Amino acid sequence: MAAEDQQTPLKDTPLEEVVPNVPPAEAVGKHAAAADEAVHAAVDQSAPAGEEATPAPQPKHAAPVEQPAPSAPEDTHDEPAAPEDTTQPQEPVNAPGRATIPVEGRAGADATCGKNAFISWGARSDVGLVRSHNEDSFLIRTPCFAVCDGMGGHAAGEVASSIAVETIGEKAPATADDTLLGAAIEAANQAVIKGAEEGRGKPGMGCTASAALIDGNRMAIAHVGDSRIYLLHAGTLVRVTRDHSYVEELVDAGQITADEARVHPSRSIITRALGSDPDMYADHFSIEVSNGDRVILCSDGLSSMVPDSEIESLAVSSATPQQAADNLVSAALTAGGADNITVIVVDVLNDGVAAAARKHSVGFALRVVVAMVLVAVVVFGGIFAFAKNEWYLGVDGDTVGIYQGIDGEVLGISLSNLVQTTAVEVSDLPANVATQLEHGGVRVDSEQEALSTVESYRTQIDAEKTKAAEKAAEVTAEGNPTGEAAPADGTQTTESGTDSGADSANGDTATTADTTGDTTQTNGGE
Repeated sequence: MAAEDQQTPLKDTPLEEVVPNVPPAEAVGKHAAAADEAVHAAVDQSAPAGEEATPAPQPKHAAPVEQPAPSAPEDTHDEPAAPEDTTQPQEPVNAPGRATIPVEGRAGADATCGKNAFISWGARSDVGLVRSHNEDSFLIRTPCFAVCDGMGGHAAGEVASSIAVETIGEKAPATADDTLLGAAIEAANQAVIKGAEEGRGKPGMGCTASAALIDGNRMAIAHVGDSRIYLLHAGTLVRVTRDHSYVEELVDAGQITADEARVHPSRSIITRALGSDPDMYADHFSIEVSNGDRVILCSDGLSSMVPDSEIESLAVSSATPQQAADNLVSAALTAGGADNITVIVVDVLNDGVAAAARKHSVGFALRVVVAMVLVAVVVFGGIFAFAKNEWYLGVDGDTVGIYQGIDGEVLGISLSNLVQTTAVEVSDLPANVATQLEHGGVRVDSEQEALSTVESYRTQIDAEKTKAAEKAAEVTAEGNPTGEAAPADGTQTTESGTDSGADSANGDTATTADTTGDTTQTNGGE
């Protein structure tokens, strides 16, 4: 969409007097065609055309939407949906009150725009108000962008810039490698020199070259001449390239200011350019960019007419890259348009940092999980390897069993297995041994030692049983099967069950009585 205000034309001077008549459009059209062949072959064809409908006809489309659609009264509740179906989205427009020269529909102009998931861009090139033809060329071959300002007069400067952008597009790297991007510009220098030798222009033709390649959060830059690359970050405009010009050297030396350099009579003297020196080299470096950054590439037709402060203001206030490019070209035309003007504006939509952070987090988490699994495998493997060499005696039902391993589980996996059962009853063992067998088992060093321990248990049990049997037999032999001790008076029970001691006592008494009786009788007999 054109970045213009059609309701605020220049009031003091007619537009025909502000914009001088340019020569017939044939020469300009030829340049545009040549640029299309050399440049726009590298432009992303899927991008929407830069020449969009101007804001003027939009109210015509919007007006019918405001009228209710003819329908029955009972269908009136569907009317609010009509604007959503027919209203076309409108891009932001410039604020009213600023008198500018419109850029739409001008002869010798070229524009294009587009976007993908990572960047969006807009570009415009204009012949200006003084020159008869446009010597600028620009390259849009995402993610590489370049501006070349031709030198050498009619039918030469535009040839040099066309050769340069064509070569840069072919040689540019796929990633933000500034060394390779600088090599592409140096190859373009050789191509321009060779083109002059082969008659594809004029001897002495040349051009500037400023290229930027955006890859994620890195931007590679290569630069020769006085075309410029700016970076708008957080609302502040920074010029990231240094002009290879005589006035720039004066500024660096402190002899003039940057504002004085814009109007200095020697501002067109360039100290380094493509097409003159086979040993020419390009400045190249890389910088970081982030979401929301805006990159501006331009020829000196903008920077020599519009101060950096106004470039910053227009770049900040423009909603879209195409609108920013249009506004900057319009500002240069309004300031006089003394040279060809070419502007490319690129917005960084997704620098890939968040995705890289997520990927790094996922990768880190996976590495942690893998490390934990490896540690667990090592630990569990060590535990199982250790358990394999361990033996213990434990309870197997009611008897003693021989186990290999450790009495316990890991993640529900038993660390031991029953190797052999025995006939040794746990109940026959001493209480302390039985308790130990039931709670953790009795550790032994080997299976053989386990067998020996079980045999010792069996021997002890048999010995205890034998001893108990012998004691029982002894008690039985003594006539006391119950195992009770004999009475202290030594009395014994007879077979009839009467107390022999009592009988004996009674007998003695009887005898005594009989004896007495006998005595009596005897005495009486005597």
